[in-house]
Parts: sequence; C-alpha cells; structure tokens
Amino acid sequence: MKRYGSVIKVRMEKLQEYKKLHAAVWPEVLEMITRCNIRNYSIYYRDGYLFGYFEYIGTDFDADMAKMAADETTRKWWDVCKPCQQQLETCAENEWWANLEEVVHGD
Repeated sequence: MKRYGSVIKVRMEKLQEYKKLHAAVWPEVLEMITRCNIRNYSIYYRDGYLFGYFEYIGTDFDADMAKMAADETTRKWWDVCKPCQQQLETCAENEWWANLEEVVHGD
C-alpha cells in the first residue's frame, strides 16, 4: 500500500457548492475509485485549500489512473467539480492537484 497526498485551491465563491457536491458524491464515482484500487480516500478543507489523501493498494498506479480518467461518469464529475478548484501556480503542466511529498509517517 502506498499513501498519496495532494493539494489544490478552492475558489472561495464556489466553496459551498464544492461542499454540497461532496456531501453527495455520485455513487458511480465512488465505485470507480474503489475499482481503481484506492482506499481511505478523504478530502479536507482549510483556509482556501483542499487536501486530498488516499491509499493505493494496486500494482499499476498509472494504469488504474488511466482507467479512472477513461470513465465517462468520472469525467463528468470532474467537469462539475473543476470550476470550483484553482490549480497551484507550482503545478507541473499535466498536474491538476499538486502531489505532495510524504515527509513522515507513523502508525
């Protein structure tokens, strides 16, 4: 299992909409997340930032992420959520949520 953390800004004028959307995530999206070997998926909010965390239990992360990106319902969900978000200025060209480096972990 590998842990992943990422961060993105939320547009303050869209914060309540974002929270409302995520209070009722489409079941098909949650199912796809599970089918792509993601567990313990969470998003947290603070001071204009969203922090995402999940654990990946699969063996081919790139293939699983491609599978998720190919799913029509997931793409529609992203299209609904994306206007609520704002990419960090330091993101790589192909990066929407900024991946974080794990510095410490303790069980």
